[in-house]
Amino acid sequence: MISSAKIQVRFSDLDVLGHVNNSVYLSYFEMTRVHYFKALLGTEWDWKSFGVVLVKNEIEYKKPVLLHDSPEIEMFTEHIGDKSFTLGYHLKVNNEMCTFGRSVMVCFDANSNKTIPVPEEMRKGLSKLIK
Repeated sequence: MISSAKIQVRFSDLDVLGHVNNSVYLSYFEMTRVHYFKALLGTEWDWKSFGVVLVKNEIEYKKPVLLHDSPEIEMFTEHIGDKSFTLGYHLKVNNEMCTFGRSVMVCFDANSNKTIPVPEEMRKGLSKLIK
């Protein structure tokens, strides 16, 4: 099992009310994907030939995250298709749900500038995260 991504809230992440700004959560989810993909695929994965592009994000905010909070984000696989997959995220502070979201990713070969089927090794890794 992969540990949750631990996020450090920066002062620049905050809005005028002292909450993490809603746009920052997308960066947190991106950091979470990097954390999980490193564990699933290693550091030598050829992202140019077997990469992904983000095509959709959804976020629902339940409770604000503040400067001195220590959020942790669990990522899981909701769906794997032929060329795309959907990831879900649960952001918690002290084990209390603050935000959840999802991203739709499409597999992409930047060399040919075309979508590709989900690579088998990536499919296997993502399958380990199905809830």
